[in-house]
Amino acid sequence: MSLSYHYSFSAPKTVAASELEHFLKNVELAAKKIGFQPTTVINAVFHTAEEKQFARQLTTGLFIEDPRLVGVTLIDESKIWSYNRVNGSCRVIPEKGELLVVTDERGCETVFGFLWYPDRLTDINGKVLTVLPSNGHWCYRSFVNSPDPRYREIVSMFAKAGYMESEHDEFAIHRGKPQ
Repeated sequence: MSLSYHYSFSAPKTVAASELEHFLKNVELAAKKIGFQPTTVINAVFHTAEEKQFARQLTTGLFIEDPRLVGVTLIDESKIWSYNRVNGSCRVIPEKGELLVVTDERGCETVFGFLWYPDRLTDINGKVLTVLPSNGHWCYRSFVNSPDPRYREIVSMFAKAGYMESEHDEFAIHRGKPQ
């Protein structure tokens, strides 16, 4: 059986990147105190091919499935990965991010933070194909396959700051504890 602890964060795009970075630096200090080492806060942009490849190490992108994307031949592929013309799905590449990477004793890295996605997908002529669900928000969704309470402590800091969108702890459910 494989259990996971899922979490998602959100902040309005009106929140400055510098404010999110400051918040993440505070979370980083707490992460160090509870035993994560090394840690780093990353302020990144994802414009070049190399930067987009780095983004793929941090996220799988925002999954979109929309009938308006079925069969589109002129979609701006510089903003997406894994486009499927048959079912109209793709993964949208973030444009920038404010991220915290923590490393546990086994060397396993886990990412927390915020990604900025475009508000809409367009064709190569700039025609809007679809508005994205992240429209107007920084967002981040991920999971960790660990019952380690330190991860929950970090996520609770996002909740206390008002940035938690959702969490789902399969470990707690399996143990019969309410979330």
